[in-house]
Amino acid sequence: MIKDFDDLEVYQLSMKLTRWIYDLTTKFPVEEKYNLISQLRRAGTSIGANIAEGYGRYHYKENQQFCLYARGSLSECKHFVLFAHDKNYISSEEKDKFIQEYTRLKVKLNNYIKSIGSKKININNA
Repeated sequence: MIKDFDDLEVYQLSMKLTRWIYDLTTKFPVEEKYNLISQLRRAGTSIGANIAEGYGRYHYKENQQFCLYARGSLSECKHFVLFAHDKNYISSEEKDKFIQEYTRLKVKLNNYIKSIGSKKININNA
């Protein structure tokens, strides 16, 4: 039963991915601390934060909009991971693991966005 945003599977998956991003970026070169590391971590944390904020909104359209922001942040993470791989900061295996988790979360997030719109109500009132 969904009582709050942290009960949502899509939110839990976003937290799992963010923890993985934080662990991954500890291996990046020190000179990337205020560039790539910071941007990748902010994009990762933004996914779950936007899901949470949308859930807390009164109207379903607001919830959808924040989930679209979350989807944008997820795509931003993919860009940074691909760039990190291109710069040889991460291995092909690490990139492939990210792509696998990225795809899983993207599918779940898209399904969640669709379900919000089909209900035409705020999930808090369901």
